[in-house]
Amino acid sequence: MLIIAYSRDEGFLQRAPFEVKIDPKLVRLDQVLDDSKLMLMVTNDLLRSAPQAAWNGRPSTPVEVTLRSAVVRSLMTWSYRVMEEEINGSVTWRWFCRIDGHQVPDHSTFRDREALIRSETLHRLNDRVNRIAQDNRLTGGRKMRTDGTVVDTNIHYPTDSSLLSDSVRVVGRLLSRARDICRPDDPTTKKLFRNSSRRARRLALQINRRLRPRNGQKKPRNVAEKPYRQLVKLTETTLKQAEQVVVQLQHEGSPTAIASAVSLMHYERLVRRVIAQTVRRVLEHQTVPAQEKIVSLFEPHTAIIRRGKPVPRETEFGRKVWFAEAEGGFISEYRILKGNPPDDQQWKQSLLHHIELFGHPPDVATGDRGIFSPDNEQFAHDKGVEHVALPRPGAKDPERKRLESQPWFKAALRFRAGIEGRISGLKRARGLSRCLNRGESGMERWVGWGVITNNLTIIASKLARRRRSVRAAAA
Repeated sequence: MLIIAYSRDEGFLQRAPFEVKIDPKLVRLDQVLDDSKLMLMVTNDLLRSAPQAAWNGRPSTPVEVTLRSAVVRSLMTWSYRVMEEEINGSVTWRWFCRIDGHQVPDHSTFRDREALIRSETLHRLNDRVNRIAQDNRLTGGRKMRTDGTVVDTNIHYPTDSSLLSDSVRVVGRLLSRARDICRPDDPTTKKLFRNSSRRARRLALQINRRLRPRNGQKKPRNVAEKPYRQLVKLTETTLKQAEQVVVQLQHEGSPTAIASAVSLMHYERLVRRVIAQTVRRVLEHQTVPAQEKIVSLFEPHTAIIRRGKPVPRETEFGRKVWFAEAEGGFISEYRILKGNPPDDQQWKQSLLHHIELFGHPPDVATGDRGIFSPDNEQFAHDKGVEHVALPRPGAKDPERKRLESQPWFKAALRFRAGIEGRISGLKRARGLSRCLNRGESGMERWVGWGVITNNLTIIASKLARRRRSVRAAAA
């Protein structure tokens, strides 16, 4: 049964055997999270996952605990296991998460409850947090700046040999589990469950040794063509084994057998793509477009992104994330993009979202030179933006030079530079440099909670500072 919140224990902190001092920022953050609309959004998602939970079943972890624990995990960049231990042993975190003297949920419960909150809800939560900031007069949406970055997925550096070796290892591991389910007696049938991961690992190591640079110079790929062919053939053989084992698992019909068959079929599709791209790249010496490549079996949504950065960051493996920020340091919008689209395609949607969120266009809208286009400038003016500061790349005519030398244009560019620091803070303090969640939905949760927590922290800090100023003035 869904529970909104535990009954409040007002004397919980007073009963502690020692004096408990709560950080004023944490007190303000606690007050902001009492917003009923934030609670309602999370409640709707948790009810959607189990419709009968509104009136049936054993008591669940409260909605309030789910919301606050997700904020705490992003705030402190903890894993679920560490969060369980820290909350369990801390009076402060028990008070903040509204657990008080109740039993702390298991780390798997925290993880599963948080996963039930949809990505669309996270965007609405962020919009609501921005409106809370607006209601407290911390921002008015009078300025807007945009920029993008890349959040890495949690994968190793992809090579053709390592992807083939991973394919044999993963499928071989599933074949070993299927052998325990099917229990074959015929020696011929037993061969279908053979795990060839050790041989694949040796071939991958042989390829790496042959391709290892000497004296700083890379070797041509054809020096490892023979072991590549052997590794491709071994992967194809493992794939044929998996196809026959899937049929046997389907005949078994038990829930465990069906689950194993589904896992094998999932990886079969990915392994076929790995084999096809390796044959094209290594054996047929073709160029495979980045959008057609797969760089991980476990994070297949990972994109290959090149943004002109210096070595060793010239190629990044992850997802491109687009941010729009209002004055005051509040991120008004975030979007996880498909592939590596041009920056100038993101301007219009960010501007429309800003107008919808704050109810009016910004007075100043700015971005870097990658966003510039005459169409983007005209679109902003048509929507009522008074000052549009998009520096034009390349050579400029005298009229353009006069425009970009005006004081308001230079001030807008100085304001735009602040989003670089905001993104750096998100990566360092909120863990957005690398996503440790799994899958595309995990990436949405990782980025979404990082942005929401960052905005909540700014609100709490400014409200606490404002209260100190009022007290100092009164004194």
